[in-house]
Amino acid sequence: MTDSAIYLATVWVIPVVIAVTFHEAAHGFVAYLLGDDTAWQLGRVSFNPIKHVDPVGTILLPGLLLLLRSPFLFGYAKPVPVNFRALRSPRRDMVLVAAAGPAMNIALATLAALAFHILAYLPVTAAQWLAANLRNALLINVVLAVFNLFPLPPLDGGRILLGVLPSAVAAPFARLEPYGILILIGVLLVLPMLGAQFGIDLGIVSRGFAIATGTIIDAIIRLTGNA
Repeated sequence: MTDSAIYLATVWVIPVVIAVTFHEAAHGFVAYLLGDDTAWQLGRVSFNPIKHVDPVGTILLPGLLLLLRSPFLFGYAKPVPVNFRALRSPRRDMVLVAAAGPAMNIALATLAALAFHILAYLPVTAAQWLAANLRNALLINVVLAVFNLFPLPPLDGGRILLGVLPSAVAAPFARLEPYGILILIGVLLVLPMLGAQFGIDLGIVSRGFAIATGTIIDAIIRLTGNA
């Protein structure tokens, strides 16, 4: 592997691994606080990335999309097991457990933006490497938060929606879970490519993701005094 490839790997892999590890650990920790110790007993309430990283979803898929210059970058980790029936208030706590992952990513993105203020105190080479990591950490964490908040199970947004919908609506909506990721890939990648073949713009969802991601990043940059 060349020096440039190693450098590129370190400035992307490190932020990705931290983002997905903290995201999944947050789900497990909040579930534990709310009465379900399933993830705790399985050792998934941990900042050890080996516990959470999925080789395909965490490394290969984002890397492939990056190389293909995909308009949208996403991936996934090993889902943290949660027994929602063990939660003290299942419907309410489902929302809190699901929201914990994206909330952690927004917190990590904010910390990354705050850390830009220390770059001036570092040697040039170290500052350049850290700046690349921080920029990628800001982007990756916001993308991961926005992606997971898409209102479709098994994503966190779908879990949140299941927790607030009336039972009569939530039950049939929950049946989409086995197909959720396939539906999302179809909407984000397949439909825009098909539309391009016929001269039809079918990329509205991808643009919505991009707008939401850009808006949140801009807000974090301003909030942390980097504007």
